[in-house]
Amino acid sequence: MEWIIIALLVGLVVWRMKPAKGVHSITTEQLKDRVKDRNVQLIDVRSPAEYTARHIKEFKNIPLNVLSNKMGTLKKDQEVIIICQSGMRSSNAAGQLKKAGFMNVTNVRGGMSAWQG
Repeated sequence: MEWIIIALLVGLVVWRMKPAKGVHSITTEQLKDRVKDRNVQLIDVRSPAEYTARHIKEFKNIPLNVLSNKMGTLKKDQEVIIICQSGMRSSNAAGQLKKAGFMNVTNVRGGMSAWQG
């Protein structure tokens, strides 16, 4: 019986980490080439405290808990690259944006934990 519970928990974690359908994924190394692109909207969905402590200056802070209220400030036809601390919240945010009709959404795998900049 224990192994069934463990298998269910592992399955749940794997399912939660899967990117939303249609969401692109890039590494932090690939992000370095994209940060200066003015045609991309760069969004950091961490809390204001996390953002203040360490962030990539080109990224705008829109915490995940207010993203749904701030979507109107973003352009649906322009690529959105999303980052968080580890990739979990940004994956959630990417899914929300895709469901709201954003065409080109990219999640940064590993988030700020993997950023070497």
